[in-house]
Amino acid sequence: MHIDDSRAALLAAGERLIAERGVEVPLRDIAAAAGQRNNSAVHYYFDSRTGLIEAIVERRMNWLEDRRMRLLAEHEADGTAHEIHTLVAMLAAPILELVGTAGVTHYGRFLEVVRAHPVIADARRLAGADRAAVRIIAARLDAALPQLPPRRRRQRLETMATVMFALFADYERALESGVRTANPEQDAAEIIDMIVAMLTVPVPVRDPAPAGSNRSR
Repeated sequence: MHIDDSRAALLAAGERLIAERGVEVPLRDIAAAAGQRNNSAVHYYFDSRTGLIEAIVERRMNWLEDRRMRLLAEHEADGTAHEIHTLVAMLAAPILELVGTAGVTHYGRFLEVVRAHPVIADARRLAGADRAAVRIIAARLDAALPQLPPRRRRQRLETMATVMFALFADYERALESGVRTANPEQDAAEIIDMIVAMLTVPVPVRDPAPAGSNRSR
């Protein structure tokens, strides 16, 4: 097997097995699923488990970054690039487009599993040039929620990734089981609407305590 083919097979097997069995799936199982007789193949090509996860993310991120940059340019042109629904759509829709691509069957579930891994969660990674679109969209989402107190806004934006990845994972499972038939535009609209609703639900107003009452009782 050619070196590029071997690497690609390990990436595909890693994405699938991590999605199905978790981050700690034995690396020898990934090597075997990729058709590698050498149990140390992952270490040979990626140095470590973290290196493999980084490579899986980067393989998809290049396409996602390019797609989001093009969407940002389109929405800058039509004047909607700062609207919250558009911003969420620019984050979510490209992943659903990717999931709808032939051969991409486990990426949503992979993201759900690794969402807390430093490869995904470390905010310093947003500083890289390869994450410019995500960085721009995240900053604009923050600015698009001025009605929320800063603490509540930060909490919702942090929760958004968890919710979004869970929705993608459930979507993939439904497609795989046959419970759901892919309808990319409608599916994307539904997921985007749910995320926007989560971000924009009004903060409940607490009723003031009646005069002379003691809430701590």
